[in-house]
Amino acid sequence: MKNVGFLALAMLSTTIVMPGLGMAETVQVPIPKTAAEVPGPVPGNTMTDAYVQLVGRMAYVWGYPLVNAHNRREAFRAAPEPGLLGGALPVAPVGFNQMLTDYIKPDQTFIVCPNQDVAYGAGFTALDKEPTVIQVPDFGDRFYVYAMYDQRTDEIGRIGQQYGTKPGFYMIVGQNWNGELPKGITDVIRSSTDLVFIVPRIFKDATPEDTKAVQPVIDQIVMYPLSQFDGKMKTKDYSKSPDFPVPAAASDAPKGESKWVKPETYYDELPVVMKEVPPLPGEEALYGWITSVWDAASKNPETKKALVASFVTAEKDLIEPLFQFQYNGRAIGNGWTVPENAAEWGTDYLNRTAISKSSMYQNTSAETRYNLREFDNEGKPFDGTKQYTITFAKGEVPPVKGFWSLTMYNDVKFFHPNPLNRFSLGTKNKDLKYAEDGSLTLYLGAKSPGKENEANWLPAPEGHFSLILRLYWPEDAVLSGKWLPPDIKQSN
Repeated sequence: MKNVGFLALAMLSTTIVMPGLGMAETVQVPIPKTAAEVPGPVPGNTMTDAYVQLVGRMAYVWGYPLVNAHNRREAFRAAPEPGLLGGALPVAPVGFNQMLTDYIKPDQTFIVCPNQDVAYGAGFTALDKEPTVIQVPDFGDRFYVYAMYDQRTDEIGRIGQQYGTKPGFYMIVGQNWNGELPKGITDVIRSSTDLVFIVPRIFKDATPEDTKAVQPVIDQIVMYPLSQFDGKMKTKDYSKSPDFPVPAAASDAPKGESKWVKPETYYDELPVVMKEVPPLPGEEALYGWITSVWDAASKNPETKKALVASFVTAEKDLIEPLFQFQYNGRAIGNGWTVPENAAEWGTDYLNRTAISKSSMYQNTSAETRYNLREFDNEGKPFDGTKQYTITFAKGEVPPVKGFWSLTMYNDVKFFHPNPLNRFSLGTKNKDLKYAEDGSLTLYLGAKSPGKENEANWLPAPEGHFSLILRLYWPEDAVLSGKWLPPDIKQSN
């Protein structure tokens, strides 16, 4: 028995080598620790049409804002010089900007959901070519904000009154830029995409006097390539900007905003955009998933046909409903919805695409709180043939450090022409009438609420309308939810 025990111990202490197999291997398979270690779809995988269309619909929703931004920049690229498209919309060649000298014209039909509280500007970068310089003049105590959006429509920098930005020259660079900082540049803002859309918004009162007073600072809001930087503040008289005629194709387009994303061209556009926009951390698998289907479609006409068909159904079933405000963001109470994470979307692809469809390029909530509404308490669309009121109790006017406004839009979210030439009410209006108890009531409808109330009247179309209550530089009470916009009540 002793010999048997000794033999057993000897066998356990000896490495077993199987003939022809060598050493025994470890059982554990390495667990991936980075995205690069996770395998993706195998090239040449067989795919059903249903699977192709599933990925196609998802890719259409995910990439909609990226393609939207790309195509807008391509439209700007066609501008011969900074100027006004149709005498209304600021456009400029890539790398430069154009400013409005007053509110945007109410009859423009290029961009949905503008406001008439600020003088807008616009300009796209091409950071793969060279950095862009943008000037910030001394605005004094006037509210202003320069929103800067990357190709995902996320904001990449903080320039504005609420940030205490110093006047000077600010440089926007791409993610791989490692050049020497030129003398005279105040600060640098880095973008992960070469496309950045810069939208200065400058508040002004609804008076000729303030329109005149704001011109000197507007004329110093100039953007240009780094190669033109000389350390001196440039000025441009935007009142002398040229007008560009609207292309015939655009003037004959269907009612509504310009169609920046089209199902019939999406197959060719998305791969271009995916090369322009690197994946966010964690998106590598998504990129691989989409690319595998596009590769399959490039080799099989029937697969491509199924993929393109998925874009058509995605546009109709998934995108078009997002034009309605009740599908933008989340409900906060009293019938209003708010995109809480505006311009800070990350992987919130639903809300990113919803805002890209309904009101592209919103500011962050800390800069502007967008309260949206277009249905009454019964879930029916607002109807201008009826009369509505919204009343802010004493001390409950929107709490902001900047300004607030309530803006009305028609059924396709443009301004409705009216005899008062009035499209919004708020801080800019110095003749609003408060009640004896200190409350403020605004009247919404196609018919006048009476001469004594017309200063507080927003004329509506005789049909569906929608509303945005904008709060620029909102107080903490707004962001925490302690303050909510009041309900809108039908008065007849």
